[in-house]
Amino acid sequence: MRGFRSTLILLVIFLGLLGYIYFYVMKKPSGPEASVEQKQKVFTVESDKIEELLVKSATGERTLVRKMNGTWEIVEPRPAKADESEVTGMVTNLASLEIQRVVDDNPGDIVQYGLAPPHVEIGFRKAGEKDPTLIYLGDKTATGTDLYAKRPNEKRVFLVSSFLDTTFNRNTFDLRDKTILKFDRDKADSIDVVSKDQTLKLAKSGAQWNLVAPLAARADVTSAEGLVGRLQTAQMKSIAVEDVAQKDLATYGLDKPAITATVNTGSARATLALGNADDEGNLYARDMARAMVFTVEKALADDLNKKASEYRPKEIFEFRPFTATRIEIAWGAVTVAFEKTKGKDGQETWRQITPAKVVEGAKVDALLSAFSGLTVDKYVDATTKTGTDSPVAIVTVKFDDGKKEERVAFGKVDKDMFAGRAGEPGAAQIVAAKFDEALKALDALK
Repeated sequence: MRGFRSTLILLVIFLGLLGYIYFYVMKKPSGPEASVEQKQKVFTVESDKIEELLVKSATGERTLVRKMNGTWEIVEPRPAKADESEVTGMVTNLASLEIQRVVDDNPGDIVQYGLAPPHVEIGFRKAGEKDPTLIYLGDKTATGTDLYAKRPNEKRVFLVSSFLDTTFNRNTFDLRDKTILKFDRDKADSIDVVSKDQTLKLAKSGAQWNLVAPLAARADVTSAEGLVGRLQTAQMKSIAVEDVAQKDLATYGLDKPAITATVNTGSARATLALGNADDEGNLYARDMARAMVFTVEKALADDLNKKASEYRPKEIFEFRPFTATRIEIAWGAVTVAFEKTKGKDGQETWRQITPAKVVEGAKVDALLSAFSGLTVDKYVDATTKTGTDSPVAIVTVKFDDGKKEERVAFGKVDKDMFAGRAGEPGAAQIVAAKFDEALKALDALK
């Protein structure tokens, strides 16, 4: 018993020693990271008071950015519009920068911290100040969670969060606006894309986009707006040359561009030209309003090379069941028509007018849903045999309070079903089973 008690006491003492070692030895900072104090701001400045930003990256590249008329502009090494989001983020981080821990109040040698010379220099200037307020960033700590830092007018070395290494280590290209085309998206009324394979033209009428070339047809609004957005948001990958001479355009394949894309906004236009690929597979490009040659990702060319059929609607019908006011179906020798009427109580009901009979509104809604849900498998040209010249069924729908009408002829060739819209070239191949489902919905009304 006494032996057990002795063992137990020794175990308690051993555990106590382990706890002491862990909490007071292993967890206690030592060496250059020994001094710990409450977190404090590096600078006492509000972000909206900063009017100038100075950045010297790890490569030694120096960039000066200044706020002019409410926007950020690069003034050195070369005037250019700055990336508002990028610069604003840096300014915000500077204003909120905190000291994680002081590691040395009076260092004899700051080389050990990567601060002589510093890895990155960043500073700011407020209105009316002559000299910038600077901070130096050095190496990461052994754990990689912090960076050694100091201010040039102070001896102490302290730690800041390591994510600031990538936040503040920015070169001139990182800080400049990399938008490739400048235009007002809300005013875009037409787009022209010319390549060796096709000339594509889309034009906007009200809220609707239409194909003008290589064929006249409705366009899918989402796809057309997506193209406008793609051109507006596309970014440079790099700058090849700031001022290209006309005689040097051939070097980049821009004397005879492989693709040109023009966005028209009323009387104004913005044109992008794409040329040869560089060694990394990106494409040389230029905004025709600027003398600069830059590179863009190859994926942009792939997007601009889409066939006209990819901009056509993905659904056969434009109407939605709740917008329809009349549907007529000519099927073989039979024609049936349904019309929505409004009673004295304001309630809307469906009635069959050809031939006249009472119908269930839910079954008419199911019929409308079946036809409005028909989707395009693929578009085919006018020379393809589709059977729409001798259709198995013709569906005519009025919608939007009778203001709009669309008529679609359905043809069958062997096992394939096609749909041809009145006034549009070619036809669309559809899934035959889906058309059969629509006919079953019609049978349910007999």
